[in-house]
Amino acid sequence: MTTRRALLGAATALAFSAMGAVPALAQEVTLKMHQFLPAQANVPKLVLDVWADKIEEASDNRIKIDRYPSMQLGGKPPELIDQVQDGVADIVWTVVGYTPGRFPSTEVFELPFMMTNARAVSHAYWDMMEEHWLDSEFKDFKILAGWVHGPGIFHTSDPVEVPEDLEGMKIRGGGRSVNALLTELGATPVGMPVPAIPEALSKGVIDGTTIPWEVTTSLKVPELVENHTEFTGRALYTLSFVLAMNKEKYESLPDDLKKVIDDNSGVEMSVFAGGTMADSDLPARENALDLGNNVITLDAEQTAVWRERSQPIYDKWLADMSERGIDGQALLDEATMLIEKYTPQYEN
Repeated sequence: MTTRRALLGAATALAFSAMGAVPALAQEVTLKMHQFLPAQANVPKLVLDVWADKIEEASDNRIKIDRYPSMQLGGKPPELIDQVQDGVADIVWTVVGYTPGRFPSTEVFELPFMMTNARAVSHAYWDMMEEHWLDSEFKDFKILAGWVHGPGIFHTSDPVEVPEDLEGMKIRGGGRSVNALLTELGATPVGMPVPAIPEALSKGVIDGTTIPWEVTTSLKVPELVENHTEFTGRALYTLSFVLAMNKEKYESLPDDLKKVIDDNSGVEMSVFAGGTMADSDLPARENALDLGNNVITLDAEQTAVWRERSQPIYDKWLADMSERGIDGQALLDEATMLIEKYTPQYEN
């Protein structure tokens, strides 16, 4: 009798043990994704939500991604990269240049008139991320994707056609390189995150801003300034972004869920994200035209004048990289080669 009870007890214990193992096999993980734009803006709506939905579906909903737009977890946009490193958020989307000098090599893609189109440059950016930076400047993170936005242009209260038109203007610059160019051309660069632009324009804190077309609609920029200056060929500038995950959180996932993350990361995600941002440029541009705004498109000859005036920015950047012990010329040569390689592949 005692033996029978012991066997029954062991069987019962084994049954409960097996039942307890079921949740472990169907482990559910909730990830907090934090970023700085409103939920209805193009990047959250057309890129981040699409990506998060794919992750949830591919994991059979074992991964749930809670989305926190507009810095809802607290802090300011420049703090996002620290938040993901510290575990305040599990995933962040952020502008690399929000922490100037912290990831200096990526600035090679932000130099004036490097950018051809967002898909080509995003592909080149991811190639160099994978080749050089995942194990160096970004070694403390799990980088899921890296991309750039469409052509950065001027949006100003007064028309801008030649470099001299910028003299005395206060312009919100998108990053270190474009700020350096603004200074070189006699403007005063004003640093601020994208969400602060509308208030700064409406109060006259700035006379204009540099951003791509796609974000102007959600920020109501065409309702605040009437002039927009585009360039022919290579763009005035672009900015680099990363979709970054807390490294420890990623490592804590079971292998099959890591695979879900990995299968939806990398070059395809990077090109998709950069291309999607750029595809949103045209509707935003048309919105400005519908409002009766003045869109100035500088031809190749006019653009060449701006490119020539931007050369000192290259010289200063190369000197800065040298001081940091970085071979800036090698980065510049490689980035240029990759952009030239991929641009025909992605031309419309």
